[in-house]
Amino acid sequence: TVESGAGDSVGLRHGRDHLCCLPEAGHDFQRYFNKLRSLRQADTESFRTEINLLFDQLISENYTNGCASIRKEDVCALLVQACQLVHLKQEHLVSKVCQLIHHLLNRLQVIVDEKNLDFLLAYSISALKQCSPWMHIEILQALAALVYNNGPKCQKYLPDLLGKTGILVQFSAPTQPDPDLWRAAVHSMANLCLSVPGQPYLEEPYRNTCFKIFLSVLQSPQNSGVDDITCCTLLQNALKGIQSLLNGGKMKLMQTDLLGSLLAVLKKYMFHGLPAFSIEMPAILYPAPLPQYDGRSPPKQEQMESNTAKQVGNKRKKSRVKQKKCQLGEESEDREEANLIPGITMLRIGARDTHNNLYLGPQNSPAKPSFSPAVPEHLSPQCPSWKKVSSSESEYSDSEGGMQSKLRSYQAKVRQGSLACFLSTIKSIEKKVLYGYWSAFVPDTPGIGSPQSVSLMTIALKDPSPKCLANLVSNVPYSRLKPGLLTRVWNQTKPYIRNKDVNVRVSSLTLLGALVSAQPPLPEVQLLLQQPCSSGLTNSGAATPHGLNDPEWWKKAPFSELHGEALNNSNRTPYEPCWLIRLCVSIVIQPREDAPSDSDMGSMPGSIYEPSPVRLESLQVLAYLVKGYFEMAQNYLLELGKVACKCMEETDPSIQLHGAKLLEELGTGIIQQHKPDSTISPDQRVPVGLIVTFWNMILIGPLPGALQNEQHPTIQTSACDALSSILPDAFSALPDDYQVLCITLLLGLNHSENPLVKAAAARALGVYILFTNLRQDVMFVADTANAILMSLNDKSPNVRAKAAWSMGNLTDTLIVNMETIGPIFQEEFSDLLLLKMLRSATEASRDKDKVKSNAVRALGNLLHFLQPYHLVNPRFSENIEESIQALISTVQGDATMKVRWNACYALGNMFKNSALPLGTAPWTAQAYKALTSVVKSCKNFKVRIKSAMALSIPVKREYYGSVEQYSEIWGALVLALQKSEDTEDFLEFKYCASLRAQICQALIHLLSLATSADLPCIQKTMLEKGDTIRSYILQFVKSGVEGDDASMMATPTEPQEREKMLEKAIEHIRSIQELSESTDEKKVAGVAYLEAILTSCIQAVES
Repeated sequence: TVESGAGDSVGLRHGRDHLCCLPEAGHDFQRYFNKLRSLRQADTESFRTEINLLFDQLISENYTNGCASIRKEDVCALLVQACQLVHLKQEHLVSKVCQLIHHLLNRLQVIVDEKNLDFLLAYSISALKQCSPWMHIEILQALAALVYNNGPKCQKYLPDLLGKTGILVQFSAPTQPDPDLWRAAVHSMANLCLSVPGQPYLEEPYRNTCFKIFLSVLQSPQNSGVDDITCCTLLQNALKGIQSLLNGGKMKLMQTDLLGSLLAVLKKYMFHGLPAFSIEMPAILYPAPLPQYDGRSPPKQEQMESNTAKQVGNKRKKSRVKQKKCQLGEESEDREEANLIPGITMLRIGARDTHNNLYLGPQNSPAKPSFSPAVPEHLSPQCPSWKKVSSSESEYSDSEGGMQSKLRSYQAKVRQGSLACFLSTIKSIEKKVLYGYWSAFVPDTPGIGSPQSVSLMTIALKDPSPKCLANLVSNVPYSRLKPGLLTRVWNQTKPYIRNKDVNVRVSSLTLLGALVSAQPPLPEVQLLLQQPCSSGLTNSGAATPHGLNDPEWWKKAPFSELHGEALNNSNRTPYEPCWLIRLCVSIVIQPREDAPSDSDMGSMPGSIYEPSPVRLESLQVLAYLVKGYFEMAQNYLLELGKVACKCMEETDPSIQLHGAKLLEELGTGIIQQHKPDSTISPDQRVPVGLIVTFWNMILIGPLPGALQNEQHPTIQTSACDALSSILPDAFSALPDDYQVLCITLLLGLNHSENPLVKAAAARALGVYILFTNLRQDVMFVADTANAILMSLNDKSPNVRAKAAWSMGNLTDTLIVNMETIGPIFQEEFSDLLLLKMLRSATEASRDKDKVKSNAVRALGNLLHFLQPYHLVNPRFSENIEESIQALISTVQGDATMKVRWNACYALGNMFKNSALPLGTAPWTAQAYKALTSVVKSCKNFKVRIKSAMALSIPVKREYYGSVEQYSEIWGALVLALQKSEDTEDFLEFKYCASLRAQICQALIHLLSLATSADLPCIQKTMLEKGDTIRSYILQFVKSGVEGDDASMMATPTEPQEREKMLEKAIEHIRSIQELSESTDEKKVAGVAYLEAILTSCIQAVES
């Protein structure tokens, strides 16, 4: 059996508080619960007998499919009541209580709420301190179930658990003599390290303690007294623990020894249990390609590898012979055709994205009966649900095959965990650091006669277990390779869609999902998706198509191989727009005709549909198809909408969640297609009328219910994301009551106590505030502003980050309304609310960078929006000064570059407000000093571009202040122009042209506003650095700006416009020169030089 609780992803288990099961189970649970509540604690034999019997009944109850009638609150209350009735001195009953905690939380997938968690943790920790050693394993199993997904709520117990003398630290020491106790302690620690999005994480001392313990477990030699399966589970827990620490985003591997030690053990366990591979690794990998790091024994290894390859080759030949003799559908053919593609039958369910899911449910000692979870294991790629290994790869006799298959499965999980942990490791370190270890993990080119080193490619080629082919496909840059490579994989995969074994069907869908999710979308894949109906659906290539209306066509019809040349055949038969969409839709919604097989582990008793893993993988493939090939998927828009609705109406939370994700992808595809810069012609886009029909169907269906499903916050979150993906034009065309429904639901969810739901609602409101028909409604804008302000003060950083983004969008709306509606909107908008927004945005600008980046954007808009009467209002004046200083300090600070360029942009936005005393206020010099400093020296060119843009915003000469201030700005821009190619980062060079163009535009703008008092500094610069300036301005006028550069800059895009801008500036300089009636030769020469530049530019443009 698989470890209890294994196979559940972070988000899905969080939302799986209620699962459906037989009504009798729920009724019995309530009856036992009521009986337990009626008991009164007594130190009598009759009490002990009665409560012991009650515990046995609760533990033995069949919760296989969960219980819709069992509330998580009742489960938590029952466990608290059980602990209150059993004193710690009653050790036998304490043991039963721990079994009950472990069993109920695991079986019913309940995450304990904070109040009850506090009591249950205190009870468990006291039990570990006071009870006999023989009970420690069961107590630790209960502890692991309690802390799962609850790490942030366990802060006050961390000293007892992870302190220097903490219980888990002691029990998980490598010197621990009891292997089961060691494994249980490491498992509890790994669950404690699991990060929860939007929640505080472990403090650094505890993270370091856990990391060292996990690493020591991986470095410890295997004790001869520990059986192989226990050893594997111990290694899995340590790997998952490290991965949790790395995925939390706070753990940085900066020390060479620490990183080298981790990489050494990860490479070692990538080959754990792999036949013919037993590599010896040094304790530390150093960043140098030294041959001893490979550590293989060349002669012996080569011989073993050769023998293995020979055996595989013989099997392949044998399978092809047998295949001709076997009839379609026989088990022998299923086994033999699995050998046609080595490793295909071993692809684990949901093998992709292992770094995103880290379920570490409660575990049992292998020697004891374990309670497997009631949820499909595919939900966690790290804990796949393959219960058996194909007999075609077994090297053992039938009598010992079962145990050996189980061991191979556990060893494969170690290898898979090591690979997933390696992926998290390389994501947490800089590329330049990673390159030093490159040679240890990628294949090299050995000399003649030298052995081939083991590498990641060795695993891809030799490992018969999870995920290798799908992950290989996901990481190959097919867009840069010769067409046809994907076709071979595609055609060899299709036959396995109809395989009897559910695991093989899921694996083939996983691989197809990897193919269609390859980025960028490939023409080759589009052709494969549009294969003729007869392709793969008839015997011997016959042209008679099977009816696709038959939901079981994909099982019954044998697949014929489509050769590459058929794709280019212009005379091919009529084809279905996308056969894979029809296949996946039929798998998800059509009842199955045959009875479930023994391998259909995901099937619920009495289910008429395909096993849940197959349906979920099909939904995932549909989402990939919609995302990558929307023009093809749009032909099925209403049908796919019905699929999403049906899924969201089911009782299985994982199916509901994937239905909501599919809906979000459909909405996003529509929005992308209707963007102004879309390359899709209007007549090829989904008509707005059809989109309105689509959303009417969704809103009258299950989406509102999913948004209000408080028992499953993950589903609420996905439903929020789906609701935010509605096309604005379609929203305005919906009936008024549907529009009100959407707004009411989002405003209500913004009050959710769950940070994931609250963050999603805050983001969705930030989307809706940009809708044309809503942004002009002052009441909606005010309601949204109040909701965002509330979320901006939330304790969750994730909520605050989403709220800050929405605040930026809200203030964008204020500016648009100011420019389009005019003073009427400004007068109707509440001054008190505006002041609150200014204060909150200023406070948020001191928050974490993810919050700060949008907070400064909002500040720029708010300072632009202010009216003269605001500036003289005493309540505003102090806050205005504080917000301006916040922007200035952010530009000069050490925040991330995105924050700093947003701050530069915000200052430029502020400069547009003519009511502000720009040029005379004391903060003027500080603002210009900050901008001129970064335009000259910031290592990030985007920040330089935004600062130059801000310096070109003021429209009057007096806004630039004194002559000295003007001279400093002019000189800084000239120096920045000279240094526009000075950078140590090669990636910045692509912004050089944009930077020079923006600086030239700022210089020309300053020229157009100059006074006679400013001429000396201008003329001095022209005479000293005229050649440099001339070449750059000439280049600026001649060249246009396209693509991303155009959106980044505030310069005219056409050469003619730039020429006129320069001509106007020079004419202005000539006029003030004439007015000054100066005969100074230097001044006259300066003007003449500018005129010469203009003449050169005009000639260059005309040529």
